[in-house]
Amino acid sequence: MRRRMTAALAGAAAAFMLWSVPGAAAARPAYGPSDPGPLYAQVKDRDTRLQLQVLGRPDGKDMLYRISGFVYVDAPGDTLAPALRHGTRLFGFEGYNIRRLYREPGTNRLYQLSREIVFYTDPQDPARVLREWRNPLDGKTYPLIPVNNDDVDFGPFPITPEFRLGPLADVQRNLAQVSDIPPRTDLKALTGDDFGLPGGIYTAWEMFDFYIGKREAEHRAHGVPKGAMEVADSWTRSSPFIPSMCVADRDVRARLTFHARSWTLGSWDELEPWLKAEVQRDHPLYRRAPDAPARSETSWTSFYRKQLQGGALKWAEWCAKNGR
Repeated sequence: MRRRMTAALAGAAAAFMLWSVPGAAAARPAYGPSDPGPLYAQVKDRDTRLQLQVLGRPDGKDMLYRISGFVYVDAPGDTLAPALRHGTRLFGFEGYNIRRLYREPGTNRLYQLSREIVFYTDPQDPARVLREWRNPLDGKTYPLIPVNNDDVDFGPFPITPEFRLGPLADVQRNLAQVSDIPPRTDLKALTGDDFGLPGGIYTAWEMFDFYIGKREAEHRAHGVPKGAMEVADSWTRSSPFIPSMCVADRDVRARLTFHARSWTLGSWDELEPWLKAEVQRDHPLYRRAPDAPARSETSWTSFYRKQLQGGALKWAEWCAKNGR
């Protein structure tokens, strides 16, 4: 699941005042070459500092967005009824994105580095991970592959004192950063496989609303704050059926709608025990954010790389082999 967000950092003037008082030099943090703090401290614009904090912690440590929601069938005209009716709640959607801010050493280029793991769960019991799904359209049961995208990166952002990401919206007691993204990827050209999509082209909508309480914003608008800023996010995605469900988009007048909430956590240790146990057992890579920028993945390119072994199998072949 791609994910796409913005946040905030610190004022150089405030940092100078702090470090210029007697005794402050001894407390000044020692930054490594990839630490984002010195770049963050240059940014003058308050809204940009806050949006950089939506992306990650200014201290460069890991931060999470804990994701929780549901996945529904969107079938205009109820075209898949009675097998798969419009509005059916198919799955819970439980997991997280783990991320950090990263400075390319020796430059003013700032990245957000992340990876994300989100499980499809029993909609009546969100802590019960589903391993397979019975497709009522063909009567076959398929493995249900979680979102496991490594990496999901943004940037580089060329940080200068005048760098700006645009204003935040004022929404009652909150500030809001809104991002409506219409992804379009020619998977046929990229992978040689059409994934059952019309023309082999993936199209979707991903809509994000990040909310920062005004008190939290005021508290974290200056200096190089430690820890994760308190952010809540509402996210909606409209997309084709995921690859492991083996429903060809070109053959149906229906899609999936994802609707989820997410909120920041200061570290992986703050996750619920069931979710940590699931990741430790089968997906230990996702216990920490990436160390350096890499090519970003989506659910489709991840499936191509892992389940289709980089093109050794076609999507249709995988479905024929794994459906039972």
